[in-house]
Amino acid sequence: MTLEDALAALRAQIEPGRAEGMAEYHKVPRPYLGLSNTSVNDLSDGWRKSLPLDERLTLARALWDTNIFEARIAAAKLLTQARIRPDEDVWQMICAWLPDLDSWAIADHAMMAGQRRVMADLSRLDQIEAWTKSESHWIRRAAMVVTLQLTRLNFPKPAELEARERVLGWAATYVRDPEWFIQKSVAWWLRDLSKHDPDRVRAFMAENGKVMKPFARKEAEKYLGKPE
Repeated sequence: MTLEDALAALRAQIEPGRAEGMAEYHKVPRPYLGLSNTSVNDLSDGWRKSLPLDERLTLARALWDTNIFEARIAAAKLLTQARIRPDEDVWQMICAWLPDLDSWAIADHAMMAGQRRVMADLSRLDQIEAWTKSESHWIRRAAMVVTLQLTRLNFPKPAELEARERVLGWAATYVRDPEWFIQKSVAWWLRDLSKHDPDRVRAFMAENGKVMKPFARKEAEKYLGKPE
């Protein structure tokens, strides 16, 4: 499938009047076609299932480079898959997108593709740790979002527990960051972890909660009941 074919398929699903509302909502200057989430999902899902990996990579790169909102979402969805072998080219493409992150929706979709690659190879945390020192708050935030799958394990293996603790160490350095999106990313991570390991979240909050923004504390503790 060519880029032109993919863009034509996206444009065929435009809903008149929707693009203007999306531009106002996301507040980032770029082209918006005006597609529903369902339309982008359906198209991306079909392409992911029908195209071999090398063609998906080529298409994902071309879609991303257009800077069109829906095209970038579709690019990320093309690479969101649990099992990919080998997957180094996919991981490197996701990493190459980091400097372009400038809005939560695109960043989240890109990092959702990255989440599967982190769980496939936890040694990638070595590379992600460098993101936590970035001047860009979007890249610092990406370190938390791309590791979210670590919070959702009911029976983590020792290596996964070690990885979880490593990310919690990053979170502890983020709690004094005044940037709203950074505080939100920590709260999101802790909130999801609290569903599976509430005691660990309580311990984190006891040590770090006082310096978190009130909204972040509330979000992090959303599912925590009183300890028995």
